[in-house]
Amino acid sequence: MVNTNQFKNGMHIEHRGAVWRIVEFQHVKPGKGGAFVRTKLKNLESGAVIEDTFRAGEKFPRVHTEVKNVQFLYDDGSEAHFMDEQSYEQFALAHADVADELAYLLPSSTVQVLAVNGKPSGIQMPASVELAVSETEPGVKGDTVSNVTKPATLETGAVVAVPLFVNVGDRIKVDPREARYISRA
Repeated sequence: MVNTNQFKNGMHIEHRGAVWRIVEFQHVKPGKGGAFVRTKLKNLESGAVIEDTFRAGEKFPRVHTEVKNVQFLYDDGSEAHFMDEQSYEQFALAHADVADELAYLLPSSTVQVLAVNGKPSGIQMPASVELAVSETEPGVKGDTVSNVTKPATLETGAVVAVPLFVNVGDRIKVDPREARYISRA
């Protein structure tokens, strides 16, 4: 059993007779009344996304999730293709299910796939990825008072806000889970 205090993004729970993946969650402690958890859940079978609220401490059956290292091969527009690094078995996930993660993946990148009952359900990104900046405006020196950012397009096509000193061709570390610049690489 898992209670609401142990929720993590990507975790799978059993709720309403189905298996759901926690997409987002937020603990809320209002000034009056009991604490609760606001969640966004995705049904693994239908793909439906719902928002639900649970009381703090409420318990759910935990679904056994297997984590495997896989290599991203390519994206054909409708499906993203991966290969298991242990068995060399190839499989595909629907593009819509992994579109956010694909924005930070280069072909032959290694990621972790989450499998429920042997069936792949989604991918788990690393805490940081290194990518090159392919397009950004030049920063003007002396043009700032405090932390000012500018948009930068990465080699994968993702757009991230970066400090003014980052230029085209620089390699930077990005947190793909929050689409946030971390540092130069």
